[in-house]
Amino acid sequence: MNEKNNGGNTSASSPNPDLHKVLPGKRTMLERALNVIEVVGNKLPDPAALFFLLLIFTWIMSWLLAGVDFNAIHPATGEPIQVINQLAGDQMASFLSNMVRTFTSFAPLGVVLVALLGVGVAEHTGFVNAGLRQVLGFTSVKILTPMVILVGVMSSTAVDAGYVVVIPLGAVMFYAAGRHPLAGIAAAFAGVSGGFSANFIPSALDPMLAGITQEAGRVINPDLVVNPLANWGFMAASCLLIVMAGWWLTDRIIEPRLVKDTPVDGDMSDQPSMEPLAPREARGLAWAVVSIVIGVVILTLVALPEGSPLRDADGQLGSFTSPMMQAIVPFIFLFFLVPGIVYGYVAGSIKSHHDIIKGMSNAMSSMGYYIVMAFFAAQFIAAFGSSNIGLLLAMSGASWLGAMELPAQLTVIGIIGLTVFVNLFVGSASAKWLIIAPIFVPMLMQLGISPELTQAAYRIGDSSSNIITPLLPYFPLIVVFCRRYFTGSGIGTLISLMLPYAIVLCLVWTAFLMVFWGLNIPLGLQASYTYPA
Repeated sequence: MNEKNNGGNTSASSPNPDLHKVLPGKRTMLERALNVIEVVGNKLPDPAALFFLLLIFTWIMSWLLAGVDFNAIHPATGEPIQVINQLAGDQMASFLSNMVRTFTSFAPLGVVLVALLGVGVAEHTGFVNAGLRQVLGFTSVKILTPMVILVGVMSSTAVDAGYVVVIPLGAVMFYAAGRHPLAGIAAAFAGVSGGFSANFIPSALDPMLAGITQEAGRVINPDLVVNPLANWGFMAASCLLIVMAGWWLTDRIIEPRLVKDTPVDGDMSDQPSMEPLAPREARGLAWAVVSIVIGVVILTLVALPEGSPLRDADGQLGSFTSPMMQAIVPFIFLFFLVPGIVYGYVAGSIKSHHDIIKGMSNAMSSMGYYIVMAFFAAQFIAAFGSSNIGLLLAMSGASWLGAMELPAQLTVIGIIGLTVFVNLFVGSASAKWLIIAPIFVPMLMQLGISPELTQAAYRIGDSSSNIITPLLPYFPLIVVFCRRYFTGSGIGTLISLMLPYAIVLCLVWTAFLMVFWGLNIPLGLQASYTYPA
């Protein structure tokens, strides 16, 4: 393991000195295999350079494949799918003229930077530190893992908030409790992204996917109606499955390997300790919590009326187009900024507005590497999408699966596997379903399988494989979070961490769906397993 060292910054406040060194002992076969994956993955070029090389590769492949007739028809538009040569004059001109816009409109960039402005103030004033110490004071270390995973799963209600907030806090909480911080990142990432579709509370994803499913199914039945909560029962029950599977994996597989082989060598000077809060800190935390409660009350009073400006044109609060959902990131910014300032003034950790600006500046300075990676990732993803190579791969896989004419259960399992494959090339959940749904929803309806069941199978494959695809827009950000604690972290580190989760979640979640199906437990509202019902 030549990427790892035996030393590091062993801060005097470290709750567990063993985290800062490689421990002797025999490695299991699985641990050795994951270590090989990590080493090989980390020998790849720097992630920013890797995205640049992938961009070059996309250009070359699009040039080679342009003009080839693949006999593939886009299911949504009915137009033939052709690979577009990205080296052609008009495409290169478009690439260059849109380069800045492609970067600045890269979805995770604004989310990360705006949210971290508020988080930076909360960290700088000590609000996050004090809050975590208080939580850890009454939270057993034994249930820390399921708590982090569950919070991650529930965070999907607030769209992408979990990537920016829950994952880094998972690392901080684990380290403060004397556990490996990368295990906290892995557990949180598994909940936020691996369990993306599961939630006790319906999210904006439910009506979006149901709308695509309904349109795809109307090819067979023009009067088909798919309830937005058609998968809610299954997805709510899946929350417990994901928490239990993630808990077992984190505590039995992931963290023991990390403790043996991955020393914490980052700067731990700003990590919270387990010391009780001083009186001024306790007062500051109390007033900060009061400010949060006041903010929540104000937001509730503004959002509840039928004519609220936070509702969309149809009066909905939870749709993707509602101002309420579009303002989630600013709400996160304020959620950390306001209590952070209140805490700072009451606890005496800030004296003037200069300290507030310093907290924001510190947060932005730590994001320099991520911004570089985001630039190259945005350019590659834009070129890859424009080339239609990913779309063609998805269509080819769908055609291959459809031609096999498998039994119903195996066909549903095949859809899950196909979704995992497509997720490696097409990151967006809605984009993948727009490609796959028009093929499989009508096809399976003719085989007697309901659109709601097909949609549930898709959600399993999409969520369980999110955590291992570098094309996930937030994947580079998670690598940056890992580097705070282990400076040798790279794509290989993160994939070796998350691969066991991806495999186990896909297998147990698929089995869970088969059990639901076998026992005829309702998938959700107005949903059945067969068509017609």
